[in-house]
Amino acid sequence: MGKFNLPPVDRVRGITKEEFVKNYLKKKKPVLIEGLTDDWNDKWRFEYIKEIAGHQVVPLYNNEPTKGNKSSYEPVTHMKMGEYLDKLQKNEPTDLRIFFYMVKDNLPQLEKDFEYPDIGMNYFKRIPALFFGGSKAHTFMHYDIDLGDNLHIHFEGHKRVLLFGPEQNTNLYKVPMSICNIESIDMNNPDFDKYPALKNAQGFEANMQHGDALYIPGEWWHYISYVNGGFSMSLRALPQDPRRFLGMMYNIFFMRHLDNFIRKIRGQKWIDYKENWAYRKAHRKLGIK
Repeated sequence: MGKFNLPPVDRVRGITKEEFVKNYLKKKKPVLIEGLTDDWNDKWRFEYIKEIAGHQVVPLYNNEPTKGNKSSYEPVTHMKMGEYLDKLQKNEPTDLRIFFYMVKDNLPQLEKDFEYPDIGMNYFKRIPALFFGGSKAHTFMHYDIDLGDNLHIHFEGHKRVLLFGPEQNTNLYKVPMSICNIESIDMNNPDFDKYPALKNAQGFEANMQHGDALYIPGEWWHYISYVNGGFSMSLRALPQDPRRFLGMMYNIFFMRHLDNFIRKIRGQKWIDYKENWAYRKAHRKLGIK
């Protein structure tokens, strides 16, 4: 087992809209912006979420890879939001997390409690989404299916984010017809003997705390682990250039449905086939036997 030794992502404070567009948005380069949400983030605490949504029954997911023909969007359990947030506040060790909880559909009250930062991103205001996680929770390594730019704002607790550009697909063992890598890879403790291409992966590491805003460019891989209980909001901008827009359409309306269709028929055999394909492809390109 090993550990990625990645340089820290750029951290800035007081950046202007012009500076962000020139140095990061146009270059598709990630950056962590401190102080961007200082005018409104004080209210974004566990207690406030419990006050307005503690009664809601929410779907919960864990760290286990999806097996067989089970959908990756199928939760492992349900719980009242208030009960779940109590666990996070007490820092009870748990890998349970809430995934892509739509603000407009589930917590429309929150729309009056934040501002879209004026930094040059053309936000798609239909899909602000919340993500919650306990101290053992992490996401799988992936890039977003819509290929859109993402401003990821964190509240409460701390979280660690690993970031890799799209040119690292081979080094990360990208699975064909998918937006993730081989799910058995432990990104916190990578096995460089079993997955030697990982040693070549170049990226950045971001450590986030309350109010930090992380710009994740479209097509960039990200792996998120919660150091302790916390939650985040994702503000998204749909891809503007034709290549990425067509890529989004392909991913959402063709690739995803075809992959799910084959998975329903072949189950775990399809998952294993794709992961073996990714393993062989990476080693062949890198000349690794």
